[in-house]
Amino acid sequence: MKRDSIRWFVVMMVFVATGLSFLDRQVLSIAIIRIQKEFGFNDIEYGWVNTSFLLSYAFMFTAGGWLIDRIGAKKGLAVAVGVWSVANAMHGVMNNLSQLIAFRFFLGMGEGACFPGAAKTVYDWFDKKERALANGIAIGGSAIGAVIAPPLTIWISEYFGWRAGFVIPGLVGIVWVAVWLMIPWQKTVSNIAVRQEVAETTGNIPFSTILKLKETWVFIFMRFLLDPVMYFMLFWIPKYLNQVRGVPFEQIGGLFWIPFLALGVANVLGGFLSDRLVKSNFSINKARKTVMGFAAALTLAVPLTEYTSEVAVAVAMMAVYMFAHGFWITNYITCISDMFGPKATSTVVGLSGTAGAISSLVLNPLIGKIVQDYSYRPMWIAAGLLYPVAFAAFVLLIPKIRFLFQEVETAQVSSDVITN
Repeated sequence: MKRDSIRWFVVMMVFVATGLSFLDRQVLSIAIIRIQKEFGFNDIEYGWVNTSFLLSYAFMFTAGGWLIDRIGAKKGLAVAVGVWSVANAMHGVMNNLSQLIAFRFFLGMGEGACFPGAAKTVYDWFDKKERALANGIAIGGSAIGAVIAPPLTIWISEYFGWRAGFVIPGLVGIVWVAVWLMIPWQKTVSNIAVRQEVAETTGNIPFSTILKLKETWVFIFMRFLLDPVMYFMLFWIPKYLNQVRGVPFEQIGGLFWIPFLALGVANVLGGFLSDRLVKSNFSINKARKTVMGFAAALTLAVPLTEYTSEVAVAVAMMAVYMFAHGFWITNYITCISDMFGPKATSTVVGLSGTAGAISSLVLNPLIGKIVQDYSYRPMWIAAGLLYPVAFAAFVLLIPKIRFLFQEVETAQVSSDVITN
């Protein structure tokens, strides 16, 4: 297989992996109805199950990213997908609450390394002119996983029982690992040059050095500020549609997939447009920020969700948010790889992901209190305003997107000459 074909096969494999990660984590939210009926778990106990996942997930975002920067994306993603696939399959044999909490914890450990590994893989195989599109495809699988999880889980459960809803996707993940490990791991000419130069001049970049960089904290701040909005969409929209909009429970699945489809389309389109701007002689800085600025402006329409009387318009506004987020997150991750290079990309993606998970974990009870005691209105207003705030901070605090390590920048320039 030619190198060009291999690299697009690699990115499609990552697409499948991120899809499996979202599918696997959502199976429980659907199967829990039958699990609670069979085992008698109450909602408080179910809350502890979710907390177990979020704690390990938050920790492994950083730990997994740091590890992948050292052992490489091929081994790192293989371990991550293997761990969470086995943990997911084990859900199918659990017989008590303690087992469910333990398996959920290990699911979070594996999945925490997924997106840092995806970012590292894209950096290994794609140069700056194609990196955003590749990132969009790689992380776009998560949206597709969210789209197909509800109907697939229900279908499997109806024919084979709720336990099969965990075991079958787990087995698919194990097959994925076997295929992944057979891929001959090559890099683009430019990235080989970059990695050789960095290896000769810097070695591994110390974790303490990464933490001392202002740019690291800007990316952490943005995820800390914005991830609760995304988790609000994931955790609260079905209840909003049912309780506020009066959508019957059995019809929610027929609406909830629409915003996630918009997210998947935007992941890819946002990367494609960013790369197209680079190829049209926009600087990396201007290309990435143009797309992210457009996304931030688009979210200003989201508060209209609260003020429309039509369910269809409300769902459309949710899709607008997801579309904007797809543009944003693809270029956000690409900016990290543009700036931190092969030695620190996964670490910074991991640190920022941990910040977002912690923020969401802390704020989710507050969101519940706001929704219960007041209304959903503050949440829709926040969803519309926080992205412009984050973008303004990004532009102000990082005026120019550039490689932070001069050795890497020099190697990139030299390799671009070789490639072109």
